[in-house]
Amino acid sequence: MSVEISEAVLNYSLVSLAVMGVVVLGFLAKLLYDCSKLAQNVSKTTDIVNSELKPTLDEVNKALKSFNNIVQSTGEGVGNVKLGFENVLAKTKIFSGNLMSGFLKGFLAVYNLFGKKK
Repeated sequence: MSVEISEAVLNYSLVSLAVMGVVVLGFLAKLLYDCSKLAQNVSKTTDIVNSELKPTLDEVNKALKSFNNIVQSTGEGVGNVKLGFENVLAKTKIFSGNLMSGFLKGFLAVYNLFGKKK
């Protein structure tokens, strides 16, 4: 190979390398610009989340307290209804026991009355 061809190939290689370096630097510059924008957007989003999170959590907390109060009131109401039913059933049981006992005594008295005449 001659020196002139080697020199031309070297010059072409150096120019190609320089062009590729400029292209890579351009991509890196764009990447850095996009990363900077991303960091700004993340910062804004974080500020919004920080400012809105506390009121949202307060509202959720109030809603849960209200729900808890409703559940407790319902539980107390169910307990009262259950106690009322138990009282009614106990009194009905006593009444029916007395009624059955009286009916049985009356039946035996009538049976004994008719049984003695024969």
